[in-house]
Amino acid sequence: MSHSAIASTGTRVMARVDPAAITHNLQQVRRRIGKSGAATDSPRIWATLKADAYGHGIRHVVPALADADGLAVAQLADVAPCRDAGWRGPILIHGGLQDIIDVTQLDQPDLHLVITHAQQLDWLEARPLHCPPPWIWLRYIGDMGYFGLGYDAYQKAYARCVPWLARGDIAGIGHLQHFASADTPTGIAAAEARFRALTAQLPGPRSTSNSATILCHPEHMSATDWVRPGRLLYGISPLPDRDGSSLGLRPAMSLHARLTAVQTVAAGTPLGYHGAFVAPVTMRVGVVNCGYSHGYPSHPPIGVPVLVNGRLARGLGQVTMDFLLVDLGDHPDATIGTPVVLWGTPELPAEHVAAICGGIAPELLAGLTGRVPIYAS
Repeated sequence: MSHSAIASTGTRVMARVDPAAITHNLQQVRRRIGKSGAATDSPRIWATLKADAYGHGIRHVVPALADADGLAVAQLADVAPCRDAGWRGPILIHGGLQDIIDVTQLDQPDLHLVITHAQQLDWLEARPLHCPPPWIWLRYIGDMGYFGLGYDAYQKAYARCVPWLARGDIAGIGHLQHFASADTPTGIAAAEARFRALTAQLPGPRSTSNSATILCHPEHMSATDWVRPGRLLYGISPLPDRDGSSLGLRPAMSLHARLTAVQTVAAGTPLGYHGAFVAPVTMRVGVVNCGYSHGYPSHPPIGVPVLVNGRLARGLGQVTMDFLLVDLGDHPDATIGTPVVLWGTPELPAEHVAAICGGIAPELLAGLTGRVPIYAS
């Protein structure tokens, strides 16, 4: 959707999703994991769509992931949007069963349920008999420590599932963990050793690798059967010192607004609540029609960059519910209606804006509010 289209529809702020970028990024992930060995030995890909595909919208993203081997979502409620978008392959549900009511949603083929505690297996036993047998993925608590099965509980859960598999009540048993420090050179060694010791004698595929593992530990690809990229698919780097473009990725979402007011203020003029910004010299100031109610960070520092008509400008650190201020000193031609990009281009990566504001890029992507329409183009 063009910026003139934004103006004609009266949309104040909008996000643009580029499905072609997602397809490109998936190909880049495939290329990276394929380098670890022969193509036939390369792990398969669970394309991660948590948080409504990192805020991009499942309906926009699924068609771009046709070459993925499976999709990974947060909850069973996310399965229907994936199917509605045309996906017919396997879907991994990270949250598994949230309560016994969820078993009523198991009447769908090719579901893969992550199991983090024994009660989920109790609920699974209560599912309707006509349901297709799901896959079970036992999650080891590992070094994340949030949730998952400890060593003894894992062994007991596996033993409980074996007769189900023999009877055809489940389709398979897999083994899963999530590394807490994969973005460091030695971040997976200890956790991987514990997981390997736990599962060495247990048949079934393994899934252990997120985006950071794929980048930082390519040698590990031969030890896993499924990888679970998230940020990489959306053109976002999980590494603090790199952005997606430097990794050969393309940003898949950008946030757009426009100037809604322009004025010249004298030196010493206070601006914003309680005069929080005082003009140090006579300067041109623009008001952008995007604020924290749209999901923009509420307390950015002075100097956070934005693009005004494609060129960098300096934010003035003042964000209200609906607006933010920018310095137009280097933009003498900027007027009301001039397009502004808040983040999401190679010139203005979301990683860069997020870091300046003290956060991470997924906060920007997934943090957009319902006030921001999302268009694929």
